[in-house]
Amino acid sequence: MNAVIVPKRHRITVDEFHRMGEAGIFSEDERVELVEGEIIDMAPIGPFHANVVDELMQLFVKKLPNELRLRAQNPITLDRKNEPQPDLAIVKNKSYISSHPAPEDVLLLIEVADTSLDYDRNVKIPLYARHKIPEVWLVNLEEKTIEVFRHPASQGYSEARIIRAGENLQASTPSGIEIDPSRLFQ
Repeated sequence: MNAVIVPKRHRITVDEFHRMGEAGIFSEDERVELVEGEIIDMAPIGPFHANVVDELMQLFVKKLPNELRLRAQNPITLDRKNEPQPDLAIVKNKSYISSHPAPEDVLLLIEVADTSLDYDRNVKIPLYARHKIPEVWLVNLEEKTIEVFRHPASQGYSEARIIRAGENLQASTPSGIEIDPSRLFQ
């Protein structure tokens, strides 16, 4: 009888991931992130996705108070095995010259998704909840909606709702930022 061989995965840490980047293992144009110790290829950014990110950046730049900072497609270090790259992050306005923002620095993360929708919803959103990110928006390009997740817990977010065109979405933090999803999808 033949023994069943199960392939062993070699998980890496954020430090190892950074050393791989410094060693030139990834090209400058390669889009990868570290999730649960695995290097994940990110989908190319299409024009619709890029335009929605641009629209959101315009909205936030005009309304963010000075004590907050908007980061676009930059890493967030959640722990030793997770360094995702959300499309947008609103974080505390401080220097991140020696490290990326940590969960306690993050107020709001935004993922814009078309081809990555299932992955973002089923892998990244629960990951953000486990790390106590207070609010996450999943901009669903296919349905032209924004899925809002608030009140993180170890099992996920206790509040999840869908905002459609014509409805207003107000960020819980930072307050005062309001959006009608239809603006994003024109």
